[in-house]
Amino acid sequence: MDFAGIFAPLTTPFSADGCVSLTDLKHNVGLYNGTGLRGYVVLGSTGEAVLLTPAEIEPVLAAVKEAAAPGKLLIAGSGAESTAETIERTRRAAELGYEAVLVKPPHYYKPQYKADVLVGHFRRVADASPIPVLLYSIPQFTGIPLETREVVALAEHPNIAGIKESSGNVQRVGEIIAAAPRGFQMLVGSASTLYASLCVGAIGGILALADALPEQCVELYETFRRGEQERAGRLQEALVPISKLVVSDHGAAGVKYAMDYRGYRGGQPRLPLICPQGEAARAIRESLASILSFESARA
Repeated sequence: MDFAGIFAPLTTPFSADGCVSLTDLKHNVGLYNGTGLRGYVVLGSTGEAVLLTPAEIEPVLAAVKEAAAPGKLLIAGSGAESTAETIERTRRAAELGYEAVLVKPPHYYKPQYKADVLVGHFRRVADASPIPVLLYSIPQFTGIPLETREVVALAEHPNIAGIKESSGNVQRVGEIIAAAPRGFQMLVGSASTLYASLCVGAIGGILALADALPEQCVELYETFRRGEQERAGRLQEALVPISKLVVSDHGAAGVKYAMDYRGYRGGQPRLPLICPQGEAARAIRESLASILSFESARA
Protein backbone atom coordinates (compact mmCIF):
# COMPACT_ATOMS: atom_id res chain seq x y z
CA MET A 1 0.00 0.00 0.00
CA ASP A 2 1.29 3.41 -0.98
CA PHE A 3 0.89 6.01 1.79
CA ALA A 4 2.41 8.95 -0.09
CA GLY A 5 0.67 12.26 0.54
CA ILE A 6 -0.70 14.43 3.32
CA PHE A 7 -3.12 13.03 5.89
CA ALA A 8 -5.20 14.93 8.43
CA PRO A 9 -5.23 13.39 11.92
CA LEU A 10 -8.87 14.19 12.59
CA THR A 11 -9.96 15.99 15.73
CA THR A 12 -12.89 14.63 17.74
CA PRO A 13 -15.61 17.29 18.14
CA PHE A 14 -17.64 17.47 21.35
CA SER A 15 -21.11 18.92 21.81
CA ALA A 16 -22.04 21.42 24.51
CA ASP A 17 -22.79 18.60 26.96
CA GLY A 18 -19.33 17.11 26.48
CA CYS A 19 -20.42 14.14 24.38
CA VAL A 20 -18.80 13.25 21.06
CA SER A 21 -20.55 15.05 18.20
CA LEU A 22 -20.64 12.65 15.28
CA THR A 23 -22.60 15.24 13.29
CA ASP A 24 -19.78 17.76 13.56
CA LEU A 25 -17.22 15.07 12.79
CA LYS A 26 -19.01 14.13 9.58
CA HIS A 27 -19.34 17.81 8.68
CA ASN A 28 -15.58 18.29 8.94
CA VAL A 29 -14.85 15.17 6.91
CA GLY A 30 -17.26 16.40 4.24
CA LEU A 31 -15.25 19.62 3.93
CA TYR A 32 -11.92 17.76 3.89
CA ASN A 33 -13.24 15.53 1.10
CA GLY A 34 -13.00 18.54 -1.20
CA THR A 35 -9.28 19.03 -0.54
CA GLY A 36 -6.21 17.24 -1.83
CA LEU A 37 -5.68 15.33 1.41
CA ARG A 38 -4.70 11.72 0.76
CA GLY A 39 -6.80 10.50 3.66
CA TYR A 40 -7.55 10.65 7.34
CA VAL A 41 -6.11 9.26 10.55
CA VAL A 42 -8.76 8.63 13.18
CA LEU A 43 -8.17 8.25 16.94
CA GLY A 44 -4.69 9.67 17.01
CA SER A 45 -3.13 12.14 19.42
CA THR A 46 -4.86 15.12 17.76
CA GLY A 47 -8.13 13.19 18.02
CA GLU A 48 -7.80 13.14 21.82
CA ALA A 49 -8.06 9.36 21.63
CA VAL A 50 -6.65 8.88 25.15
CA LEU A 51 -9.52 11.00 26.52
CA LEU A 52 -12.28 8.97 24.87
CA THR A 53 -14.18 6.20 26.63
CA PRO A 54 -14.16 2.68 25.14
CA ALA A 55 -17.80 3.12 24.15
CA GLU A 56 -16.98 6.24 22.11
CA ILE A 57 -14.25 4.72 19.96
CA GLU A 58 -16.24 2.57 17.54
CA PRO A 59 -18.89 5.21 16.70
CA VAL A 60 -16.11 7.64 15.80
CA LEU A 61 -14.51 5.09 13.49
CA ALA A 62 -17.85 4.26 11.89
CA ALA A 63 -18.79 7.92 11.37
CA VAL A 64 -15.57 8.73 9.52
CA LYS A 65 -15.88 5.63 7.38
CA GLU A 66 -19.40 6.68 6.44
CA ALA A 67 -18.47 10.29 5.67
CA ALA A 68 -15.15 9.79 3.85
CA ALA A 69 -15.18 10.16 0.09
CA PRO A 70 -14.19 7.18 -2.07
CA GLY A 71 -10.45 7.12 -2.56
CA LYS A 72 -9.56 8.71 0.79
CA LEU A 73 -7.26 6.32 2.63
CA LEU A 74 -8.42 5.61 6.19
CA ILE A 75 -6.00 4.83 9.02
CA ALA A 76 -7.13 4.03 12.56
CA GLY A 77 -5.11 4.64 15.69
CA SER A 78 -5.25 1.30 17.51
CA GLY A 79 -2.41 1.40 20.03
CA ALA A 80 -3.20 0.42 23.62
CA GLU A 81 -1.18 -0.46 26.70
CA SER A 82 -1.54 -4.22 26.27
CA THR A 83 -0.68 -6.27 23.21
CA ALA A 84 -4.01 -8.08 23.41
CA GLU A 85 -6.10 -4.90 23.40
CA THR A 86 -4.02 -3.43 20.57
CA ILE A 87 -4.71 -6.53 18.49
CA GLU A 88 -8.42 -6.39 19.34
CA ARG A 89 -8.66 -2.72 18.32
CA THR A 90 -6.67 -3.40 15.15
CA ARG A 91 -8.94 -6.23 14.06
CA ARG A 92 -12.05 -4.20 14.75
CA ALA A 93 -10.74 -1.30 12.67
CA ALA A 94 -10.20 -3.70 9.79
CA GLU A 95 -13.75 -5.03 10.18
CA LEU A 96 -15.07 -1.46 9.96
CA GLY A 97 -13.29 -0.94 6.64
CA TYR A 98 -10.07 0.79 7.63
CA GLU A 99 -7.10 0.15 5.38
CA ALA A 100 -4.26 0.46 7.89
CA VAL A 101 -3.60 1.08 11.57
CA LEU A 102 -1.26 3.45 13.38
CA VAL A 103 0.19 1.87 16.52
CA LYS A 104 1.96 3.83 19.24
CA PRO A 105 4.15 1.98 21.74
CA PRO A 106 2.84 1.09 25.19
CA HIS A 107 4.44 3.48 27.64
CA TYR A 108 3.14 3.23 31.20
CA TYR A 109 5.73 0.71 32.41
CA LYS A 110 8.64 2.59 30.85
CA PRO A 111 11.49 0.90 32.77
CA GLN A 112 10.40 -2.51 31.45
CA TYR A 113 9.97 -1.44 27.84
CA LYS A 114 13.41 -2.30 26.53
CA ALA A 115 14.03 -2.77 22.83
CA ASP A 116 13.25 -6.50 22.81
CA VAL A 117 9.92 -5.93 24.59
CA LEU A 118 8.83 -3.22 22.16
CA VAL A 119 9.94 -5.16 19.10
CA GLY A 120 8.09 -8.23 20.35
CA HIS A 121 4.93 -6.19 20.95
CA PHE A 122 4.85 -4.68 17.48
CA ARG A 123 5.66 -7.99 15.79
CA ARG A 124 2.79 -9.73 17.57
CA VAL A 125 0.41 -6.97 16.54
CA ALA A 126 1.61 -7.13 12.94
CA ASP A 127 1.31 -10.92 12.92
CA ALA A 128 -2.32 -10.69 14.01
CA SER A 129 -3.36 -7.67 11.95
CA PRO A 130 -5.36 -8.25 8.75
CA ILE A 131 -4.28 -4.81 7.48
CA PRO A 132 -0.91 -3.02 7.24
CA VAL A 133 0.61 -1.55 10.38
CA LEU A 134 2.30 1.84 10.66
CA LEU A 135 4.54 2.36 13.67
CA TYR A 136 3.94 5.57 15.60
CA SER A 137 6.85 7.27 17.37
CA ILE A 138 5.61 10.20 19.46
CA PRO A 139 8.17 10.47 22.29
CA GLN A 140 6.98 13.90 23.44
CA PHE A 141 3.78 12.17 24.63
CA THR A 142 4.80 8.59 25.40
CA GLY A 143 8.33 9.26 26.63
CA ILE A 144 9.46 6.32 24.49
CA PRO A 145 11.22 7.07 21.20
CA LEU A 146 11.38 4.26 18.70
CA GLU A 147 15.12 4.15 18.05
CA THR A 148 16.53 3.58 14.59
CA ARG A 149 17.75 0.07 15.40
CA GLU A 150 14.30 -0.97 16.63
CA VAL A 151 12.52 0.54 13.65
CA VAL A 152 14.88 -1.14 11.18
CA ALA A 153 14.33 -4.52 12.87
CA LEU A 154 10.57 -4.06 12.66
CA ALA A 155 10.75 -2.87 9.06
CA GLU A 156 11.69 -6.41 8.06
CA HIS A 157 8.20 -7.59 9.02
CA PRO A 158 6.05 -7.99 5.87
CA ASN A 159 3.00 -6.41 7.50
CA ILE A 160 4.77 -3.33 8.94
CA ALA A 161 4.56 -0.86 6.08
CA GLY A 162 6.14 2.24 7.57
CA ILE A 163 6.27 4.73 10.40
CA LYS A 164 4.87 8.06 11.48
CA GLU A 165 7.89 9.76 13.03
CA SER A 166 6.70 12.68 15.14
CA SER A 167 9.79 13.60 17.13
CA GLY A 168 10.59 16.48 14.77
CA ASN A 169 14.15 15.15 14.51
CA VAL A 170 15.03 15.27 10.81
CA GLN A 171 18.35 13.51 11.44
CA ARG A 172 16.51 10.52 12.88
CA VAL A 173 14.12 10.56 9.92
CA GLY A 174 17.09 10.38 7.55
CA GLU A 175 18.82 7.67 9.57
CA ILE A 176 15.75 5.44 9.49
CA ILE A 177 15.20 5.94 5.77
CA ALA A 178 18.86 5.14 5.03
CA ALA A 179 18.93 2.00 7.17
CA ALA A 180 15.46 0.53 6.58
CA PRO A 181 14.67 -1.88 3.75
CA ARG A 182 13.67 -0.36 0.44
CA GLY A 183 9.93 0.23 0.41
CA PHE A 184 9.59 1.01 4.10
CA GLN A 185 7.58 4.23 4.13
CA MET A 186 8.34 7.31 6.20
CA LEU A 187 5.58 9.73 7.14
CA VAL A 188 6.39 12.63 9.45
CA GLY A 189 4.18 14.26 12.07
CA SER A 190 5.52 17.81 12.08
CA ALA A 191 4.51 20.44 9.53
CA SER A 192 7.55 22.47 10.60
CA THR A 193 9.92 19.82 9.30
CA LEU A 194 7.94 18.55 6.31
CA TYR A 195 10.15 20.11 3.62
CA ALA A 196 13.40 18.94 5.21
CA SER A 197 11.96 15.48 5.76
CA LEU A 198 10.82 15.21 2.15
CA CYS A 199 14.35 16.18 1.11
CA VAL A 200 15.81 13.17 2.96
CA GLY A 201 13.26 10.72 1.60
CA ALA A 202 9.98 10.97 3.53
CA ILE A 203 6.91 10.30 1.38
CA GLY A 204 4.47 12.58 3.17
CA GLY A 205 3.06 13.55 6.51
CA ILE A 206 0.27 13.08 9.02
CA LEU A 207 0.05 16.71 10.07
CA ALA A 208 -2.13 18.21 12.80
CA LEU A 209 -1.81 21.55 11.04
CA ALA A 210 -3.61 20.00 8.06
CA ASP A 211 -6.80 19.98 10.16
CA ALA A 212 -6.87 23.78 9.97
CA LEU A 213 -4.77 24.43 6.84
CA PRO A 214 -5.19 21.38 4.60
CA GLU A 215 -4.75 23.27 1.33
CA GLN A 216 -1.48 24.86 2.44
CA CYS A 217 0.01 21.59 3.71
CA VAL A 218 -0.98 19.77 0.52
CA GLU A 219 0.42 22.59 -1.61
CA LEU A 220 3.79 22.35 0.07
CA TYR A 221 3.88 18.61 -0.56
CA GLU A 222 2.74 18.90 -4.19
CA THR A 223 5.14 21.77 -4.91
CA PHE A 224 8.03 19.67 -3.63
CA ARG A 225 6.93 16.70 -5.72
CA ARG A 226 6.92 18.87 -8.84
CA GLY A 227 10.53 19.81 -8.17
CA GLU A 228 9.83 23.47 -7.37
CA GLN A 229 12.30 23.53 -4.51
CA GLU A 230 12.60 27.28 -4.02
CA ARG A 231 8.85 27.76 -3.85
CA ALA A 232 8.47 24.76 -1.55
CA GLY A 233 11.05 26.29 0.76
CA ARG A 234 9.11 29.56 0.92
CA LEU A 235 5.91 27.70 1.69
CA GLN A 236 7.67 25.86 4.48
CA GLU A 237 8.96 29.10 5.96
CA ALA A 238 5.40 30.44 6.02
CA LEU A 239 4.08 27.37 7.87
CA VAL A 240 6.72 27.20 10.60
CA PRO A 241 5.43 30.01 12.87
CA ILE A 242 1.79 28.90 12.72
CA SER A 243 2.74 25.28 13.28
CA LYS A 244 4.62 26.24 16.42
CA LEU A 245 1.82 28.42 17.75
CA VAL A 246 -1.03 26.06 17.03
CA VAL A 247 0.43 22.57 17.34
CA SER A 248 3.65 22.70 19.34
CA ASP A 249 2.43 25.20 21.93
CA HIS A 250 -1.22 24.17 22.30
CA GLY A 251 -1.67 20.68 20.83
CA ALA A 252 -5.16 19.41 20.05
CA ALA A 253 -6.77 22.40 21.78
CA GLY A 254 -4.83 24.81 19.56
CA VAL A 255 -5.74 22.84 16.46
CA LYS A 256 -9.42 23.03 17.36
CA TYR A 257 -9.18 26.78 17.94
CA ALA A 258 -7.53 27.25 14.54
CA MET A 259 -10.19 25.07 12.91
CA ASP A 260 -12.94 27.28 14.29
CA TYR A 261 -11.20 30.30 12.78
CA ARG A 262 -11.15 28.57 9.38
CA GLY A 263 -14.84 27.58 9.49
CA TYR A 264 -14.47 23.97 10.54
CA ARG A 265 -16.16 22.64 13.67
CA GLY A 266 -13.33 22.41 16.14
CA GLY A 267 -14.98 23.38 19.37
CA GLN A 268 -13.78 22.75 22.89
CA PRO A 269 -11.32 20.00 23.76
CA ARG A 270 -12.17 17.52 26.49
CA LEU A 271 -11.15 18.51 29.99
CA PRO A 272 -8.59 18.81 31.41
CA LEU A 273 -7.46 20.37 28.10
CA ILE A 274 -8.59 23.94 27.50
CA CYS A 275 -8.58 26.17 24.42
CA PRO A 276 -6.00 28.95 24.04
CA GLN A 277 -7.00 32.10 25.89
CA GLY A 278 -6.14 35.79 25.80
CA GLU A 279 -2.82 36.66 24.22
CA ALA A 280 -2.25 33.10 22.98
CA ALA A 281 -5.58 33.08 21.16
CA ARG A 282 -4.89 36.49 19.64
CA ALA A 283 -1.48 35.35 18.40
CA ILE A 284 -3.02 32.33 16.69
CA ARG A 285 -5.68 34.46 14.99
CA GLU A 286 -3.09 36.94 13.75
CA SER A 287 -0.81 34.21 12.46
CA LEU A 288 -3.67 32.53 10.62
CA ALA A 289 -4.75 35.83 9.10
CA SER A 290 -1.17 36.47 8.00
CA ILE A 291 -0.73 33.15 6.25
CA LEU A 292 -4.13 33.41 4.56
CA SER A 293 -3.25 36.92 3.35
CA PHE A 294 0.04 35.53 2.05
CA GLU A 295 -1.88 32.89 0.12
CA SER A 296 -4.30 35.48 -1.31
CA ALA A 297 -1.45 37.72 -2.45
CA ARG A 298 0.26 34.82 -4.24
CA ALA A 299 -2.99 33.87 -5.94
